[in-house]
Amino acid sequence: MSEFRPRSGQQQVLAYIGGMMGISAVPGSGKTHTLAVLAAQLVAERVDDDQEVLVVTLVNSAVDNFKRRINQLISQRGLLANFGYRVRTLHGLSHDIVRERPGLVGLSDDFAIIDEREADSVRQDAVDAWLRANPDAAELFLAPDLEGDRARWVKTDRWPSVVRSIAAVYIKRAKDLQVTPQILLERLAPERATPSPLAATGQSLIAPDARLALARMGAEIYADYQRSLAYRGAVDFDDLIRFALQILDVAPDFLARLQHRWPYILEDEAQDSSQAQEKILRLLVGQDGNWVRVGDVNQAIYDTFTNANPRFLRRYLQEPGVTQVWLDESGRSQPAIFELANYLVDWTVTGHPNPDARGAFLQQHIQPTGPGDPQPNPAADRGAVQLVERDFTPEQELVAVADSLDRWLADHGDQTVAVLVPRNQRGFDMIDLLKARGTPCLELLRSTSSTRATAGSLGNLLRCLADPTSSRKLATAFQVWRRDDRYDAEAKARLEALVARIRSCRTVEAYLWPRAGEDWLAAQMEQLSAADVELLTEFRQMAQRWHMAATMPVDQLLLTLAGDLFERPEELALAHKLAALLRDVADAHPTYRLAELVEELAVIARNERRFLGLGSGDTGFEPPRGRVTVATMHKAKGLEWDRVYLMSVNNYNFPSGQAHDTYIAEKWFIRDGLNLEAEALAQLEALARPASTGQTGPEGSGGGDLSGTPTEQARQAYVSERLRLLYVGITRARCDLIITWNTGRRRTGRLQPAAPWIALHEFWQGEA
Repeated sequence: MSEFRPRSGQQQVLAYIGGMMGISAVPGSGKTHTLAVLAAQLVAERVDDDQEVLVVTLVNSAVDNFKRRINQLISQRGLLANFGYRVRTLHGLSHDIVRERPGLVGLSDDFAIIDEREADSVRQDAVDAWLRANPDAAELFLAPDLEGDRARWVKTDRWPSVVRSIAAVYIKRAKDLQVTPQILLERLAPERATPSPLAATGQSLIAPDARLALARMGAEIYADYQRSLAYRGAVDFDDLIRFALQILDVAPDFLARLQHRWPYILEDEAQDSSQAQEKILRLLVGQDGNWVRVGDVNQAIYDTFTNANPRFLRRYLQEPGVTQVWLDESGRSQPAIFELANYLVDWTVTGHPNPDARGAFLQQHIQPTGPGDPQPNPAADRGAVQLVERDFTPEQELVAVADSLDRWLADHGDQTVAVLVPRNQRGFDMIDLLKARGTPCLELLRSTSSTRATAGSLGNLLRCLADPTSSRKLATAFQVWRRDDRYDAEAKARLEALVARIRSCRTVEAYLWPRAGEDWLAAQMEQLSAADVELLTEFRQMAQRWHMAATMPVDQLLLTLAGDLFERPEELALAHKLAALLRDVADAHPTYRLAELVEELAVIARNERRFLGLGSGDTGFEPPRGRVTVATMHKAKGLEWDRVYLMSVNNYNFPSGQAHDTYIAEKWFIRDGLNLEAEALAQLEALARPASTGQTGPEGSGGGDLSGTPTEQARQAYVSERLRLLYVGITRARCDLIITWNTGRRRTGRLQPAAPWIALHEFWQGEA
């Protein structure tokens, strides 16, 4: 406590003793530490022995971070650690509430919770069943110029992924809106008999029989998904939230007990609140309770992917009775970077060519710290900020950034550096180039190459054990065991010859389990060198060990294989996480054999599923010195580097609502440029309106026909989020910032620099 010297805004926060407070905090302003200090003060001075300060934050890693800081602070006051406070994510808080009173929402005391991986699998099954039952559904939505083989390819290869995406967002939003599939299906029942109001005027973009077809699709998949969960006696993470809210609504005595238990609620990352989160916390706070909300509206970058929306924090900051505090000072970056970030905010608010985007930011400027601050800003250097004019092709941009990195690393091995990209694939391309050059690097992408390689290696060994008579799979296992990345060209050629020899083995048993007269390796002796014989003998002994271990539980088998394959700590750590994942899968699916479990590793190796628990947000990532971190701009939130490259800032990755812009959610094969996810959500929200509004169901809702209005609204929301994403990228840099763009690979024409890039470039040139 004595080492923390609060700035003026932080002093206002620490003077808090009760009531409603809203804190708008710029990047690097120390909001998390300030909130931890406040929590420790309240624990020490304001709560009784049977009470706790409740801290609600966004991700599990933040939970651990808060606990560590609060424990340290209260220990300095002579108090016991881990008492007087509780830190939870929204899901963790909801779980606490539901576990206390599960019967109120029809759950048994031993109800199960499925994680995102299992939920994805259950939802996929529901989507597949719906597609089989509705084989011609795509016809309503595909572009009319699709014909023949091209149309058939889209229906089989692309349409299922569209339905999967719609189902995922539809179910998540329905649960946030507290609406069940039964309610939706009841409200959809008379839909076919109801004439389309837009069809009569000729404004509908889709034939009348498509009216509310997306809402029906989502509701039917939602119903099947919920039936599958009920069969398992399980709930998903979104169910926890809606059930917690229901319990608080129907049990006033229980709510009053929780309000007494948690007299102070501190909410971090409040810009990412959802409607359900805000409702739960408002109930827990009560009419005259104590609620501190901290966040940065200008860093709200998750509303496209989740139910989060910064409007909840913006609205709270303006509520009567809420004390507003502005944490403007930041010691993270040199002044020139703040100047660029502040100009992006000002230009957006006052001069963005798309008027609908001008509300993307709260007009709050980042200020450098004052004299004597324990976190002084790096020295000012305008020349360290570069907006590169050259119109690179995608390949040229990769090479230019890699060249620049190599030059910089030669003299700055004691500093940190990152390449931030708008999409994972661009990051994969950058990593491939850096590794080919031998540039030291690591990834923070959807799943890293090391994760994919580790999962792939273990999967190949399991595949060999699942099919023990396959010489081809045994040869692959040999390749995995004797990785050739540590050998010269001559040795690699020798290994490749041995792989080919094993692949040609007609009877695997004669190699692995030789008997008199049936010894494949003995028959090969004259054709092999002594070193090759020794290597094949050693591999035979290893393979025998693996086959004998195949009767062990899958997690123990995986750890046995990992111990024989890997030496690096990061690979062994990944193997432990993979083993835990497969153990959970095996527990959930007792009938699965080794072949089915192998597929769980295969999807990770192919990067088709996010490997939970390995993101930077869950591992306490610290940027290393002398190595290039390659990350998406989303993954980079909350981190900082001495030097940052922002790549691919063009009008595809950062559209601005201009006529020549295109949008990733609008698929080329969908008619009229519609965003079907946005259209489905609009229909859902129209159906979900309560009867008291007089707008229940499709009538009067404006959400029945595919008019394109939701697509346009989704465009505007996406434009705003991408502006905030660019702001996040800029404010990750401490000293040096380089921003590039490329012309893309599109056949329909060259991409242009993003409108905000042009505005920043003109400003920077004018200020030079």
